[in-house]
Amino acid sequence: MIPIDLSGKTALVTGASQGIGARIARTFHEAGADLVVNHPGLAATQADAAALVAALEGVRPGSAIAVAADVSDEAQVSAMMDEAVRWRGGIDFLVNNAAIIRDRTLAKMSRGEWDAVLDVNLTGVYLCCRHGLAAMREGGAVVSFGSIAAIQGFYGQANYAAAKAGVQAMMRVLSREAARRGIRVNAVAPGVIDTSMAATIPEEVRGEMLRNVPLGRFGTVDEVANVVLFLCSPLASYVTGQTIEINGGWRG
Repeated sequence: MIPIDLSGKTALVTGASQGIGARIARTFHEAGADLVVNHPGLAATQADAAALVAALEGVRPGSAIAVAADVSDEAQVSAMMDEAVRWRGGIDFLVNNAAIIRDRTLAKMSRGEWDAVLDVNLTGVYLCCRHGLAAMREGGAVVSFGSIAAIQGFYGQANYAAAKAGVQAMMRVLSREAARRGIRVNAVAPGVIDTSMAATIPEEVRGEMLRNVPLGRFGTVDEVANVVLFLCSPLASYVTGQTIEINGGWRG
């Protein structure tokens, strides 16, 4: 058995109140890390974040806090990182998971729909990295979410695909800039993952997607969380500047 022990480390996960982000928070906590659970401050996400923190605290008291911050707002991101520093003296891992979608064909996409997605999915990652690196201890790790959409060019996702492609390119650059501090920087690019969002995909579209996946199924949140955990662990000590695809072999 090769254990991953993150005891004494602190992870900040954005968009961690539900879905993949919540599973990542739980997985890191199971590995011993303390958690800063970020959510955007909406009523539903605030309740979900509070419930998640309560569950983590029930396992290990004093090991988790929830912090509301819109990742597209620089002042809020800066304040969130300051809170992490006050709480644990800094962070060791930053997982940029927060994202939104506003799907529409480019011809019909409004400037507001374009800007909203780029603001959260791309600028939000820039802001969290910029302020997060200032709060990060030497030898830390950053993992940001790209997407299969950046490669496949799904219909109606020009804004989302552009943002995710930008994230993947940004991580390659940042891996060079952060290396002098021993900080590793990678991206993950999930395919279709079984979440509440994926459940809204029409059945005929789901069937078409599955025909492109050699493993014949969608991924699970645990499978994504495990890859993120690996990238932040000592087992990935020589892995940086990479985009790890988690898509069941989709090459269509």
